[in-house]
Amino acid sequence: MGSVFRKTVTRNLPASAECYVKNGVRLATWRGRNGRRQTAPVIQGEDGRLRIRTEASTYTAKYRDGSGVVREVATGCRSKDAAQAVLNDHLARAERVRSGIVTQTEDEVRDWLATPIAESLNDYMTHLRNRGRCARHIADCDRLARRVFQECAMCSMRDIVATPIEQWLSAQVAEGLSPRTRNSYLQAVGAFCRWAVAASRLSADPTKRIGNLDQKVDIRRQRRAMTADELRRLLNAACWRPLAERGRLTVPKDESERRSKRDTWQFEPLRLENLQACIARAKDRLTAEPETITRLESLGRQRALFYKTLVLTGLRRGELASLTVGSLVLDTATPYAILEAKHAKNRQRTEAPLRSDLADDLRQWIGQLSAQGEKPGEPCQTMEDGGLPSADRKLFTMPPVPIAVFDRDLEVAGIPKADDRGRTLDIHALRHSFGSLLSAGGVTPRTAQAAMRHSSIDLTMNVYTDPRMLDVAGALEKLPSLPLEASCPRSQPRDSDRGQPSSPSVAPVVAPNRGNGGDLVITADNSPRPTESDPTRKNPTKQGVSWGSSERRRPDSNRGCRICNPMP
Repeated sequence: MGSVFRKTVTRNLPASAECYVKNGVRLATWRGRNGRRQTAPVIQGEDGRLRIRTEASTYTAKYRDGSGVVREVATGCRSKDAAQAVLNDHLARAERVRSGIVTQTEDEVRDWLATPIAESLNDYMTHLRNRGRCARHIADCDRLARRVFQECAMCSMRDIVATPIEQWLSAQVAEGLSPRTRNSYLQAVGAFCRWAVAASRLSADPTKRIGNLDQKVDIRRQRRAMTADELRRLLNAACWRPLAERGRLTVPKDESERRSKRDTWQFEPLRLENLQACIARAKDRLTAEPETITRLESLGRQRALFYKTLVLTGLRRGELASLTVGSLVLDTATPYAILEAKHAKNRQRTEAPLRSDLADDLRQWIGQLSAQGEKPGEPCQTMEDGGLPSADRKLFTMPPVPIAVFDRDLEVAGIPKADDRGRTLDIHALRHSFGSLLSAGGVTPRTAQAAMRHSSIDLTMNVYTDPRMLDVAGALEKLPSLPLEASCPRSQPRDSDRGQPSSPSVAPVVAPNRGNGGDLVITADNSPRPTESDPTRKNPTKQGVSWGSSERRRPDSNRGCRICNPMP
């Protein structure tokens, strides 16, 4: 059984209330919104303020659920009869659980069906933060899932069904959405539904029957690897472009390119051909500002070193941006960088080895950081004893829009953004270059997989290895030579007594051999038949199975025609 009652609550003392003491009890009197006079006892709250004790305006139901736990549920009803009806519903549900018709988990799901999806989404995002997911992953999951629910007109948890979601995904694909992006929406919604099932907010995952599309059928963007010559040009352009930008000349605009009357000139394009001239011109213009020259040179060296580190370590952009000065271990025989598990994509701590020339460049860069602030060219504010930057200082300062800076460096280096196959270049393409250069250099696939930190060798060989980087023609040259005009081998000497060619030097392990009379017997080799007096035989009197018996020999069925070759 259960009961309904109004709970005793405390509220702030009304501003128009009059306090007095009656029979030793402090009371307060005031007029409510309806104009009626109300009276309630006055108490002192924990913060020292006066409060009034009164009854709640709605009823609360108290009952024992199916598992025997006493629960208090707010009915939200101001009428006692309505509150009693809500209580009867809870009692009927508890009886169904006790009788085994439904489980306790299924009964708990019913309490969440009427709650808004937005409330559960907020709890799901909190769950992802507690599991250590990165902020970008959490923001993407929240954005993708909310869009699906909003455009499918789903407000509460009971509205989540498979058919509207599947129809919406199909409509997006028909409008040009790529299979990969479509799968991303499905994965975001599916992950939320699986969490809701585990949290007893849904009875089953409605997206389970919606399958993913094959992403290989329609790949919208494919990255390519950069050659060694392109990488050298990219590093040269990135290193000197910030300073060379200050030394560009102005050239007049064509009349067709002018957007206004005053739009008559523009800076000349910066290319590798005029890079040195622009650098010299910039140093002449900034002669009175040596600190500006130092800042621009340091900024360019940081960009070039950032690209070089990506190519020679295979780290992702976000992983490299998370490295600090303390992450580098450069005083050992094999220098390495420590990538913490919370910054790695696979959530595993990694010690990425550093090549000797890269380690030297990083030592010089840390030395420059000793005299710089958070931005290149500014005085350093975070210094440790010995004049070195603090261990928790970021190794590289990322620009606000890294891809825009990278595209500009490609343009100056004369490297096309896309090739004839439609494969493009971006910052993550430097990781593709790392994997392709490993394969082109003869590194074994298993070693390349470990260097790339991939869970599958197929990902290393098929996705991160550009086939154009492989020397297939050079590999064909390693095949053995097969001349067409080879000299014919001399004929073997023939056995005089049998008129047959002698046995070859290499014979099959099990070969046919003819006994006396031309009968066929099976032997393990073509050695002469031992005699009965052979001391190597364990039982000389026992006839060997492989040698057969003269009384039970089978005639050779391949001897030919009896007329041409009569039996002796």
